[in-house]
Amino acid sequence: MKTDKTNRVPVWLRALAGLALVFGLALLAWQISKQVAGLSLPFGIPGKTLEYPLWAVLLGILAGLLLRPVKGVDFVRPGLRTELFLKTGLVLLGAGINLKLLVTAAGGAVLQAILLITGVFFFSYWLAGKFGLDDRLRAVMSTALAVCGVSAAIAAAGSVLARKEQVSYVVALVIVVALPMMVLAPLAAGALGLSDAVAGAWFGGNIDTTAAVIGAGTIFSERAQEVASIVKNTQNALIGVVAFLLAVAFAGKEQGGRRPSARLIWDRFPKFVLGFILASILFSLGWLDPGKEVIQALRSWAFTLAFVAMGLEFAFGELKEMGWRPVVVFLLATLFNTLLALGAAWVIFTWLFPL
Repeated sequence: MKTDKTNRVPVWLRALAGLALVFGLALLAWQISKQVAGLSLPFGIPGKTLEYPLWAVLLGILAGLLLRPVKGVDFVRPGLRTELFLKTGLVLLGAGINLKLLVTAAGGAVLQAILLITGVFFFSYWLAGKFGLDDRLRAVMSTALAVCGVSAAIAAAGSVLARKEQVSYVVALVIVVALPMMVLAPLAAGALGLSDAVAGAWFGGNIDTTAAVIGAGTIFSERAQEVASIVKNTQNALIGVVAFLLAVAFAGKEQGGRRPSARLIWDRFPKFVLGFILASILFSLGWLDPGKEVIQALRSWAFTLAFVAMGLEFAFGELKEMGWRPVVVFLLATLFNTLLALGAAWVIFTWLFPL
């Protein structure tokens, strides 16, 4: 029987212990989010905006801090199936994206998504290169900023074969920056006198996680929440396109600039994206609609488990090892994204596609 060399405990038993810990913390995260949902927070922020991803990550980090001194995280690591949980959640995310709605009823959102994804990705990638960051880290960070945060980072990591610590680093930056932006963006939109549609489009194009986008829209107005959701879901729908292009680009780079073979591109392409696309198609055709609530619940649970496991694996030492340069790049690129999204939202939803 296969055993760990340090403690001689069977790997399957450690895996069960890890899964039990992750599920237990996930249940606790859900209970906390339910309790907080009914509270009224400062600045008129409804408690329901502090959703399960926040509590899941925080509980995971706290548990990791308590377990790491006694090598508890290493013990349960076989059960911390972060990648599996995330990929499952991403496939189920596709089951909530109606491609027909995005094409026919959200022309402004499609235009803004293409503009922001292209502009933010290339600016971030260029800036990261100026700071001397590794190409794989540049790709993961740029995709997270340009598309939709954590989900996009995972998809990009599979395409460019990024290291796990690079993904964890980017995910940590996304979460740390998205939470305050969820509060500050609605306050800024109010101070600027933005309409509900423009404000919602700005939130959807600027804030990097779907939960924080919905939270920002909720704080501002119900109409802003609707527009923000459409804009963010439009960007979510393009995860597969970006992942494919990255797989082609990095496969070609490894071939010395020569055209990569179809087999090499297939090997590099993250296969779960195909599940995401298939789920989107089935949902758009109405075949998954009767089970929509069940799918949403499964998706939420998959992401909760992923965020707990991510928190458990998160080590502050990794941030220190990466240095300050990625943080500076991320913040500068976020500022660029904020300004570009504001300008695009104002032009598109005031003049081109007024709502």
